[in-house]
Amino acid sequence: MSAHSRFSFSRWWSIVRKEGLQLRRDRVTFAMIVGVPILQMALFGYAINTDPKHLDTAIVDADKTDITRSLVWSMKNSGYFKFVGELPNEEAGKKALDQGKVLFVVNIPAGFTRQLLRHEHPALLVEADATDPTAAGNAIFSLNGITQTVMQRELTGPLASLAGTQAPFELRVHRMYNPDGITQYNVVPGLMGVILTLTMVMMTGLAITRERERGTMENLLAMPSLPIEVMTGKLIPYIGIGLIQVTIILLAARFVFNVPFFGNIGAIYLVAMLFVAANLTVGITLSSMAQNQLQAVQLTVFYFLPNILLSGFMFPFQGMPKWAQVLGNLLPLTYFNRLIRGIMLKGNGWENSWPSVWPLIVFTVVVMSIAVKTYRQTLD
Repeated sequence: MSAHSRFSFSRWWSIVRKEGLQLRRDRVTFAMIVGVPILQMALFGYAINTDPKHLDTAIVDADKTDITRSLVWSMKNSGYFKFVGELPNEEAGKKALDQGKVLFVVNIPAGFTRQLLRHEHPALLVEADATDPTAAGNAIFSLNGITQTVMQRELTGPLASLAGTQAPFELRVHRMYNPDGITQYNVVPGLMGVILTLTMVMMTGLAITRERERGTMENLLAMPSLPIEVMTGKLIPYIGIGLIQVTIILLAARFVFNVPFFGNIGAIYLVAMLFVAANLTVGITLSSMAQNQLQAVQLTVFYFLPNILLSGFMFPFQGMPKWAQVLGNLLPLTYFNRLIRGIMLKGNGWENSWPSVWPLIVFTVVVMSIAVKTYRQTLD
């Protein structure tokens, strides 16, 4: 048996050292190996909550009695509802729901308590934004228990006769925009943003790093073009590809999944173009950090992970802690999810969409500036 056919600890150790050195030099891969598990642990352990509480709620109380105040107090103490303000009428409540400012509006009509004491079985209306059934579901289920507890506490002494087996008032819950609580209505529009994020960032990153690997980036260096001209010239074809994807997803949503469509089709394409541009600028920025196509893919995954977990696509945004919501509000997918669901399911127009449009514009301009700067450094 020759010496080379035997296991050599020194040769084996040399190979281990060589691989270790290569791994240490490949800083992006090493950062992914360490960063991705930490990111997953932090997000799944601390940020994800499928039983969201402290949901923003508005009150329209036209009665203002001890019983109605006790009802509001009990809803607040349940932990599911956080009352953020009082609105003058039901129309203002509907507008707040359209704009996504609140998830619930509790409407207590004038004379509610008087009708209750007269055994006239008044109605109390709770309107819920059910575009995300997971976010609103547990809070809606808790309402019956809360109202029963309030009645048992308040209807005592001379009012004890009202606390019979039948509830002394009717609790009406209107699930707005998605009355049947169908999950596809929430997931399918959100998928548009997820698909665009993954494909646009990855395609741009791969395209630029591929040019760098093949040496064709030198041709761009030799061209008398400004960095902004090169980058915008590269982005335009991908915007076209993104709009084709939008069309395919819209057709599938309408004719395969039967998702209702109440908004303006032009508004959807407008916000989609803005969102695609935002993701393409991210792709260019990440490509300037990557040395090869593998690293471009790794950076895309690293960027994609918080987008899918913190944007409200997979888990209720309202159930996340404040720090996670702050991070989520830095991501363009968060605003695009609100826009696309608002336009498709609520029929939102420009006024209701603007609060989510301007952050997308700011994000695109800021990341584009970073991309131009990093592109210049790459050229240097």
